[in-house]
Amino acid sequence: MERFSRTAVLTFDRPPAHVLDATSLRELATQLDALEADRDISTLVITGAGERFFCAGDDLNMYDGISPAVARELTCLLAAVVTRLHDFSGLTLAAINGWCLGAGLECALACDIRIAERHARLGLPEGRVGLLPCGGGTATLARQIGRGWAKRLILCGETVDVETAERIGLVEQSVAGGESLPAALALAQQAARQSPTALAATKRLIDASQGAALTKALASERAAFGTLFETADAAEGVAAFLGKREPVWTHDRSRNR
Repeated sequence: MERFSRTAVLTFDRPPAHVLDATSLRELATQLDALEADRDISTLVITGAGERFFCAGDDLNMYDGISPAVARELTCLLAAVVTRLHDFSGLTLAAINGWCLGAGLECALACDIRIAERHARLGLPEGRVGLLPCGGGTATLARQIGRGWAKRLILCGETVDVETAERIGLVEQSVAGGESLPAALALAQQAARQSPTALAATKRLIDASQGAALTKALASERAAFGTLFETADAAEGVAAFLGKREPVWTHDRSRNR
């Protein structure tokens, strides 16, 4: 793990394809717990080492010869990582620097924003080995790109290039080779100007609004504004704007978890 100011960068680094085994999934969950508790971190970026792979998914060796009960336990390890990424109260970005498949794509889908290099390819090909996405892929992919494209990727085992991924909304930005991490860090720097307290509250509202009735979403927004107005960051933000200075945030995300 590296740190750039208030941004942490977690790198998949298990050559050659950075596949995930039980040990690496446990380590990721532990690191994510520590980062969530760290008030000096407001943004998280995940990426892959090298130039070819972001993460090619689960290490199939860990499924060889095991019982269904053990397989279910292993899926819980991936679910724990994906849940921690999704629930991280700060901004999360996936800097997709190469092949992004299976559990790798599910981790990217759990992030708030995905930036992909133009040579990357993305997909959920688990059906080719008699399995299915077990890190939220069947639910999150359909919400992200619609049921038709989600079925095409999953049921046909299709991988898409970044041009297609950007067109269908699977990634938010495409960049040249080697530029995904710098682009993610630039966005992280923009986010660092926001109040971490406000960012956490707003992120939760956006996620909760998906599928919710508009009247309920608007009521939640008003309630969250009132709660946020009671925080030190709200007073500081207004005072800094009126005083024409940069705000000094408390960096306390816990008020809005």
